[in-house]
Amino acid sequence: MVEKKAIVRSENGIHARPAMKINKVALLYKSNIIIIKDGNEYNARSIVSLMTMAAEKGDELIVRTEGADEEEAATAIVQALENIEG
Repeated sequence: MVEKKAIVRSENGIHARPAMKINKVALLYKSNIIIIKDGNEYNARSIVSLMTMAAEKGDELIVRTEGADEEEAATAIVQALENIEG
């Protein structure tokens, strides 16, 4: 299991379009990918789950991955969360 921190930097936070982009990145990996915000867990493979997270600019998130490509998956999701525009 790998855990990494990410900060939402998008002015608009994570809404439908960014959620879709993050989901596309998550689907590239075999590992289970969970994003944790305020103690709640959200499945990165679910656009609806990502949207219900309601992450706003400045929110600190934890990306937890577990599986064969967990390190690569965690790095890719952190990059997507921190660099997403939408």
